[in-house]
Amino acid sequence: MLSIEKVDTQNASQVRRFVSIPYRLYANCPQWVPALFVDANMQLNRRKHPFYEHSDADFFVALRDGRPVGRIAALENRRYNENHNTRQAQFYLFECEDEPEVAAALFTQVDEWARARNLDTVVGPKGFGALDGYGLLVDGYEHRQMMTMMNYNYPYYVKLVESAGYSMAVDFISCRLDIDTFKLPERVHSIARRAMERSNLNVLRFRTKREVIAWAPKLGKAYNEAFKNNWEYYPLTQREIDFLMENVLMLVNPRLVKLIVHDEDVVGFLLAFPDVSGALQRSHGRLFPFAIPDLLLDMRRTRWVALNGAGILSEYQGRGGNALLYSEMEKTIREFGFHDADLTQVADTAIQMRRDLINLGGVPYKTHRVFSKRLV
Repeated sequence: MLSIEKVDTQNASQVRRFVSIPYRLYANCPQWVPALFVDANMQLNRRKHPFYEHSDADFFVALRDGRPVGRIAALENRRYNENHNTRQAQFYLFECEDEPEVAAALFTQVDEWARARNLDTVVGPKGFGALDGYGLLVDGYEHRQMMTMMNYNYPYYVKLVESAGYSMAVDFISCRLDIDTFKLPERVHSIARRAMERSNLNVLRFRTKREVIAWAPKLGKAYNEAFKNNWEYYPLTQREIDFLMENVLMLVNPRLVKLIVHDEDVVGFLLAFPDVSGALQRSHGRLFPFAIPDLLLDMRRTRWVALNGAGILSEYQGRGGNALLYSEMEKTIREFGFHDADLTQVADTAIQMRRDLINLGGVPYKTHRVFSKRLV
């Protein structure tokens, strides 16, 4: 017998049951990278996660004769809806065995949840914040997940979502740069140098996390401004910016953070993260005492880097700002001895950036698709 149960987020055992489902489903999948349990639990924590200060979410588990066989989250991001003048719900954290009946029941639950709130469209997978990653993987299943900055799923997930009445809304493309073939033309570096001279731009580099923290408020402000025309954008609250910075600082090497400044204002940024997917897989989602040294060791020995935070304010893009950003991108990869770089999830609506990345030698190697469904 199949049943759908709403998770009581105050009940630790129900939260644990919800969170644990993908760890079982992907136990033998070498491409899947587990989130740390502490981070997965945080998404259901209404007291601590800043999303709940302005929006709402509920969580559902599918049970077959008492055994968990699927899950899903339904979200209403009110700040997004206010900013875009929409009445959109989101689905997220969808995991399911290859059973169409289970998937249909979970998506029906989301539809009913959205209608009860007078919302007219459901979009997803789309999560709680900027580091959650977008979409279902639809191409590139052979590649390992880049930490937890993007999602991984089995190929059959796409069929389950489409069978529930969803169709493509937007694709997010991730590109790979191979240092053996990636070399910017000297013209790009020349434009970058002229931009620094003529537009009075400077590149800040850091040695310690304390130095990065001092610039965090201005970085957060620039982040909000740089992505305001993006499909997925909504203005982050100060608490969300602080939360984002805390999570970034957990994984970041401060020497891989670069800020482009004009006078004392941040007008661009490049955040690079050493790929610690291997350490996360070995930890199985838990930060045991031995897992932390392994994580730190992976940060030093990995040959992959994720470029998952790059932006320049629009008024500087035509003044050499883009060239300066790409110039610093190449320097980051080469100076720190990385062999491969992942340019994580650029929306297919960001036409200029996608064109730039391909012209610079980026090879598309993963596609994540966000789906949408109009409720009638």
